[in-house]
Order: sequence, then C-alpha cells, then structure tokens
Amino acid sequence: MTLVSGLAVAVLSAAAGPAAADDAAGRAQGGATATIGGLKTYGDAVVHTDAGDLELSAGLFEMSVEGGGTLQTYCVDIHNPTQRDAKYRETPWSGTSLGANKDAGRIRWILQNSYPQVNDLAALARQAGVRGGLTEQDAATGTQVAIWRYSDGVDVEAVDPQAEKLADYLEDSARPTAEPKASLTLDPPALSGHPGEKLGPVTVRTNADSVTVTPPAAAVTSGVRVVGEDGKEVTTARNGSRLFLDVPADAPDGSAELTVQASTTVPVGRAFASDSRSQTQILAGSSESTVSATASATWAETGAIPALSAAENCAEGGVDITAVNEGDAPFTFELMGAQHTVAAGETRTVTVPLQEDQAYDFTITGPGGHEQRFTGVLDCRTQAAETDAAGTSVQSAGEPSPATVPAPEDVNLAATGSSDATPMIGGAAIGLVLIGGAALVLVRKKKTQD
Repeated sequence: MTLVSGLAVAVLSAAAGPAAADDAAGRAQGGATATIGGLKTYGDAVVHTDAGDLELSAGLFEMSVEGGGTLQTYCVDIHNPTQRDAKYRETPWSGTSLGANKDAGRIRWILQNSYPQVNDLAALARQAGVRGGLTEQDAATGTQVAIWRYSDGVDVEAVDPQAEKLADYLEDSARPTAEPKASLTLDPPALSGHPGEKLGPVTVRTNADSVTVTPPAAAVTSGVRVVGEDGKEVTTARNGSRLFLDVPADAPDGSAELTVQASTTVPVGRAFASDSRSQTQILAGSSESTVSATASATWAETGAIPALSAAENCAEGGVDITAVNEGDAPFTFELMGAQHTVAAGETRTVTVPLQEDQAYDFTITGPGGHEQRFTGVLDCRTQAAETDAAGTSVQSAGEPSPATVPAPEDVNLAATGSSDATPMIGGAAIGLVLIGGAALVLVRKKKTQD
C-alpha cells in the first residue's frame, strides 16, 4: 500500500476593479501540470492495417511535474504523435477520448495490475504465464500494447514473444474499474456575491492528508479572508473542508483567485491532456508531486455578479461555459449576434460546439470590465474513432504514438493550444464572438440551494 501524505497551501490573490483571468477549460478541475520528456522504457511493436504494417516503439513515457515530481504514463491515442516538451494537465476522462470509451475502466485495471505498479517482474511473469521472465522493457511494451487494444481498437502486437504474452494476458484479464478521483480539486471552481458576505462554500477534494491555507499580504491588506463555516479564519483544512471568502462590507467591487497547492501522489488511471494536439496520456505511476487547483471569486455591491467557469465536454463535442449569477440584476451577454440572459439567482450552461482538434480562445466580459478567458484544444477522439465516424480513412498527423515532433515554431502553445494551421475561436466584448462557429446549445437550471 502507498501512504499518501503532504501539505497543501491555499493562496488568495485579490484585485479591485477590472481584472482578467486566463484559463484552460479543464484547468479548473485541478491536479498536476507536467511537461512530457519522451519514452523512457520501451520495446518494439507492430500495428497491422489494411494498408500494411506499421512498426513503432511502445512503452512508458516520463513527465516532469511543475513544482516538483515525476509521472510515468502510457499513451491512449496510438496514431497521434507527441510534441516535444508539450505541457499536460490532469484531466477528467470526460474531457478526453476515454469519456466515450466503454473500455476505459479496463485500461485502468491493466495499469493497476501491471508494470510499473507491479514491479516484481518475476511474479508478473508467473501470473501471465510468461516463461523465461520479463525485463522492464518487455513489461512496459506488453502493457502499452494491451492498453492500445482497448484505447484505440487496433490490431497491434509486441515483437518480443514475452511482451506479447503479457499483452494477451492483460487484455484477457482486464475488468471494468471506476475512474479515479482527481488528486486535488476545488468545487465549485467559481464564486460570486456581495461585499459583507461569505462567498462560498468551496469544497476541498484531495487525497493529501492536510491543507494549509496561507493568504498573501495583498489579500490581508484588502481585508478579504479565507474562513471556515464558523467564520473563523482558516489556517488548516483537509479533504471535505468547506472554505469561504469573507469579503468586508466596505470592499470595492473586485475579484480574487483562491489557489490550493498540495504535495501528494496522483491516482493511477488519471488522464493527462495537452495544451496542444499532443497525444493523450494515462497515468501509470507517480512520485510525490505538486498538484494545484484554482477557484475564482467576483463580488459587487449591486447589479449582475456572474461566476464563470468552463470544462471540455467530449460527450457533446464542445466546451461547456457555466455562468452563475449571484447578483440582484440579470446578467446579459451576446453570442453570435443574439443576446442571452441569466436571471438573478440562476445558472446557465452554454455548450459551444467545436470540431475535433479545433483550438479555441474566447473571452467573457462581465460587469465592471472583469474578463474571463478560456483557451485550449478539443481532443475527444482517437484517430480510429475519427475514421469510424467519417466512414473513411483519416491521415495520421505523423508517425504512430512514440514519434516526438517539435512544437510549431513561433506559436505560443500555452495561449493557443495549437499550431497556426488550426482554426481558432476568438472572443471579445460582452460574451463570446465565435469565428466559424456553430449553433449553441443552452441549458438553464435553477440555482441549487445548500
């Protein structure tokens, strides 16, 4: 058993008047952020296709976590190459191709019951009926091959007989397993309210043992405090703790971000999606690593007070923008030339449909000039799924999985999540102005009372 430990630090940054925040749509879910370093332990495999055989390397990738830590991952999109030094973020399955894959739980079983989680290779070989034993390369290769059979539905086999035997055993033995919870989240990711109120609650969800809350000097100067349900200032918290932002009655209209950081191990089976179109990864192992989550807050004396958040929704093929209006007046915004209104006390979710692999970059502007910008790339399908949907062959963006290609030159991947050849969605003014967009699906629901 792995013992999970660590401390988390919550940092509150506050600003009065107009403010802007940039976010990847899935980032509000929280967790680890890491940079891919390439294949580290691997062997050879062959993909059999109607057009012929494709030879490729199969095995474990390694990622370096921002703030400290190392991750080991396998890929779940065989025909999509990795981009060198691409940045990845811990992501719910619903924001990747795993969300629509009925066999995603079997992939997690493979991860839990093979290398590197099972590092006794002699025992693993006996379990799989592999005579002659397994090397680390064999174990990594066989595990990746078994995963590809479920993630991409391809006819793939390991070149080495021992690795192939392991792959067959893992494929045949895999059983459905539930998606693991995030290493760290704040729920909800956005708040709004009036000065003189406690904004919240925000619930901490983490597998770290404890959380330390330390607002910086700027928050102390403004008088905004992080408190518990009893109104007392919070210095420590843990999984399930409910936090509030206590905004003084005389505070000017403004906004703040509550960022929670922890040191913990990331659960096996968590997905990692890139800010660019680099292939999706799934976690096989984690050292003690830095993880974080952010919740935004906005307050105003009167008028509309929207709390804005976004999440990629692969089931609907788009990005869900959610607006919660805690103000005493309607929040009106414009989409594709039409105005839409969120009444006081109501929540509305706007689903922005996107093409597969389409980059997006849009901004919602609220009262007082506060802006929330959301960026990313919609990556919901493997190439095999795209081919099935289109009914025709889809040309690969590069070599199969292990190929590592340079990031596009002169492109800010962190801001756009795409090369300059990828269609973009731009945003400005009050709401979103979509370029080449499609119809929007609007879902209204009443605010849920605590």
